[in-house]
Amino acid sequence: MLEIIESTLYPIVSKINLYLSNYILVFLLLGVGIWYTVKTKFIQVRYFKEGIHSMFGEFSLFGKKHKTGMSSFQALSTAIAAQVGTGNIVGASGAILVGGPGAIFWMWVIAFFGMATIYAEAVLAIKTRQYDKDGHIKGGPVYYITTAFKGKFGKFLAGMFAIAIILALGCMGCMVQSNSISYTMQEAFGFPNWSIGVILVFICTIIFIGGIQRLASVIEKVVPIMAVLFLVGAMGVLIYRIKYIPQTFYMIIKYAFHPQAIIGGGFGYAIMTAISQGAKRGLFSNEAGMGSTPHAHALVKSKTPHEQGTIAMFGVFFDTFIILTLNALVIISTMYTPDGALANGYTGEITNILNKTNLVQSSFGSVFGTTFGAVFVALCLMFFAFSTILSWNLFGKINMIYLFGHKHPKIVTLIYTVISLSFIMIGTLVSSDFVWELTDMFNNLMVIPNAIALFALTGMVVSINK
Repeated sequence: MLEIIESTLYPIVSKINLYLSNYILVFLLLGVGIWYTVKTKFIQVRYFKEGIHSMFGEFSLFGKKHKTGMSSFQALSTAIAAQVGTGNIVGASGAILVGGPGAIFWMWVIAFFGMATIYAEAVLAIKTRQYDKDGHIKGGPVYYITTAFKGKFGKFLAGMFAIAIILALGCMGCMVQSNSISYTMQEAFGFPNWSIGVILVFICTIIFIGGIQRLASVIEKVVPIMAVLFLVGAMGVLIYRIKYIPQTFYMIIKYAFHPQAIIGGGFGYAIMTAISQGAKRGLFSNEAGMGSTPHAHALVKSKTPHEQGTIAMFGVFFDTFIILTLNALVIISTMYTPDGALANGYTGEITNILNKTNLVQSSFGSVFGTTFGAVFVALCLMFFAFSTILSWNLFGKINMIYLFGHKHPKIVTLIYTVISLSFIMIGTLVSSDFVWELTDMFNNLMVIPNAIALFALTGMVVSINK
């Protein structure tokens, strides 16, 4: 039954994504990022140091508990957990395979301007958040969308965003993460997919029923561990392949502007493919402009909008310029160099062997050995994807309550949790390509109302920045 649904919907969803990513997404993401970069006079450069200082000033794996909301470090950890997921491993691999090494350059471009975008998102999330009768914080794009546009149009845009994020993150997004976990664990250890699904559902259930405080407590411990694990492994590969690092950077720059040399086709098609892959996977990776991470930043206790905005910028920097870049360097320095399997591009029979899911395992395996490489990537991806599932579930729940939980939030939360857990289980049983296409489609649809509100509230952001 699932196979019939996939085969029917896959070509339709693919066409929708092709149009959205090539003609709408790139211009919206770059447009908002460039707009706020100019309006804030390069906020991502001027206040980057301040953001790091503000974040590490209260760094703690055992931060004090809050009856409502989160500490600033917990909020950043939750945002990073949402950002650093399969987009950094599987997504970056897919972008490189389809768009060539040059797609990473366009991810960097998207991320640089995205730092200004996410500053605006965090500022607006703090500025427009509300409190319910019990003192719990309610915040996120739906609240600054309805601040920007009063009346029916604002409610329509907010409703469009809420539905898209519930489907994109709470449902389809969790499928992407659990799908990637099950596939890599099967490759590394031979575990059947269904068994991974059962374990994931069990653990997630325990955390979900503990509410925001338990979720934040788990994430603030998982994120540093997963970051150190991946950084150590990636640096080990790059030190071993150090003589190829200059050539690796050269390929990223070269194929950003001449991608047809590595992916084939005409120049126009190739450059559009490289840029769109960089933009699409860059969005899925750092989520700047998508409207997901403002939910975490809105929950911070006693922070000014500007200060939380500068902290939010570090999340994009860490996600793209550190984690994703290290992953890309590992792939390109082992696969695209003269002695690599993709030295002649992603063509011929190699396409039947390597795909976006096992490419990273093959890259690490070329240095660490096939078995250890597969195990290492499986463990990293398990941490990455698991923490992302937790964050995305929270973001979806906030919007579910916004739409349906005014009178009975606990009942709505229970229903949403059951649905979300079902999608986590289903994700371990279906093909990854269809899941990725569905997630991309709803991600793209989230950007539209969020970007419109960001443009409309420029004055508020600029005044707070000044």
